[in-house]
Amino acid sequence: IVWGWSFSMGSAYQFHSWRVFVVVCALPCVSAVVALTFMPESPRFYLEMGKHDEAWMVLKQIHDTNMRARGEPEKVFTVNRIKIPKHLDELVEMQSESANPVAKVFFRIKNELRGIWLTFLKCWDYPVKDNTVKLAVVWFSLSFGYYGLSVWFPDVIKHLQADEYASRVKIHNNERIEDFTFNFTLENQIHKNGVFINDRFIGMKFKSVTFIDSTFQSCYFEDISSIGSFFKNCTIIEAFFYNTDIDDSKFIGSSVINSSFAHNKTGCQMTFDDDYSAYWVYFINFLGTLAVLPGNIVSALLMDKVGRLSMLGGSMVLSGISCFFLWFGTSESMMIAMLCLYNGLSISAWNSLDVVTAELYPTNRRGTGFGFCNSMCKLAAVLGNLIFGSLVGITKSIPILLASSVLVAGGLVGLRLPDTRSNVLM
Repeated sequence: IVWGWSFSMGSAYQFHSWRVFVVVCALPCVSAVVALTFMPESPRFYLEMGKHDEAWMVLKQIHDTNMRARGEPEKVFTVNRIKIPKHLDELVEMQSESANPVAKVFFRIKNELRGIWLTFLKCWDYPVKDNTVKLAVVWFSLSFGYYGLSVWFPDVIKHLQADEYASRVKIHNNERIEDFTFNFTLENQIHKNGVFINDRFIGMKFKSVTFIDSTFQSCYFEDISSIGSFFKNCTIIEAFFYNTDIDDSKFIGSSVINSSFAHNKTGCQMTFDDDYSAYWVYFINFLGTLAVLPGNIVSALLMDKVGRLSMLGGSMVLSGISCFFLWFGTSESMMIAMLCLYNGLSISAWNSLDVVTAELYPTNRRGTGFGFCNSMCKLAAVLGNLIFGSLVGITKSIPILLASSVLVAGGLVGLRLPDTRSNVLM
């Protein structure tokens, strides 16, 4: 399928290709890589590398920025003591000094993996074990509901569109048309028990047209596109097809007698002009993403005032409730509005969860703990896609009840986490 992404500069240069879409999607990633080059390294990394002055400068920069934001630019940055993290590289080199290069590499890899495993086990030690379990549950439930619904929503809208489209179908029975030229589009029609004799179908489109138990005698078809159209139990006698996409797949239980096919079209002939469902997938996601903007602003302004846990638990519970009201959605506009409301509410939970997770772990376990919680998030996303995707077009109640109950349960668990608003990072 070739879709209509294009780029043009006047009439001299025009570029039509799906590659434009790929390049546009890649730009944010390239921008992020460029932006990373302007960010300082973490103080902990500098300390591990023995660069104490660089670590002090980064900490001072962070301190001064925060103090200016709080309206206290005159506050002086001071360091009482520096605790240097254990650095194992020298120990590894000493123990593998006499070994060959290959053994050194394996020895280093073994020690790195052992260090990662030991750090992971520390996430299950007192006093962070209980927090790890609760955070894993919250991450899993929030991701399961969010990514599951993101797959389910566009297909539900598509099914609503299909049902509404099918309700407007025109049915023609027992028609008899002779020596007539069709040169216009036929769309969303069903022709039953029709008889077409010496008719000409030229330069036209069949869009969702089905001929049932009909007869075509000595008809001529030229330059035809038949999107979603079929001939069921029809009889085609002495017909000629030239430059059409009508092939064996269009004839279901039909008899084709003494008919000829010349210069048949190959490949998919569908475009956005013929099917707007692909537009809707992107448009619905665009609206859902746009609804996140006010949620981000609200969470940024109120997180310190309301509290991380209140915002986390409240946002998840409200998201679950808004998800439940999807049950009563009977139109495209209502479902899209509920999607925007759900996304706007759930983004506050995501923002709060990031902050809470970082603040609940001490420095030596923060990266590993955050990574474990994020892996639970990815696992939930995969399960949500599989489960919700399998229910598309089958039932609406199970996905709604499942997502709503999981989000509310996760929100209640999140309210049981320790409050970190006034805590100093360890």
